[in-house]
Amino acid sequence: MQKLPREFYNRDTIVVARELLGHYIVHRSQCIERIGKIVEVEAYLGQHDLASHSSKGLTKRTAPMFGLPGYAYVYLIYGMYNCFNVVTESVGIGAAVLIRAIEPIANITERTQGPGLLCKAMMINRCFNAHDLLSDELFITDADYEAPEHIIATPRIGVHYAKEWAIKPLRFYIHGNGFVSRGCNVTNNK
Repeated sequence: MQKLPREFYNRDTIVVARELLGHYIVHRSQCIERIGKIVEVEAYLGQHDLASHSSKGLTKRTAPMFGLPGYAYVYLIYGMYNCFNVVTESVGIGAAVLIRAIEPIANITERTQGPGLLCKAMMINRCFNAHDLLSDELFITDADYEAPEHIIATPRIGVHYAKEWAIKPLRFYIHGNGFVSRGCNVTNNK
């Protein structure tokens, strides 16, 4: 399968977030290829974005966000759920796209509506933090890609603490897809 090139990720985070919708995540492990179609994402725009982990600056935890585009940033929330992000833009920016939900395509039997659930179903854990998404083990492909007809933009979920950044429409999902997670109030159709 053709992997998305590094140049795809080395662009404006909002553009990358919107264009990830409809692409497939592939995780190959133990002779099984798990594939899911990306149907929901959130953009985190760097250090000035108060909802972004990078707003606290460069730390051991956030180091992958400040690295090369096209790498994974995987972190733990609530002490039990992994969240998979794709690093975007140039080194030092600290921007990434959170993959919030996928539609199961192959070898996925568990729920995938939410970042923790999709990581569990795809068997993506913190071992993939700082993982190159141009590898053969975990990557995003443009095989079978079809651009979504309607993308909805809403505020991100669970970032109420982020002041004015809490209401910015930086969550994008494919309109009408049954695998989008909770909080689907439409505020802006683009």
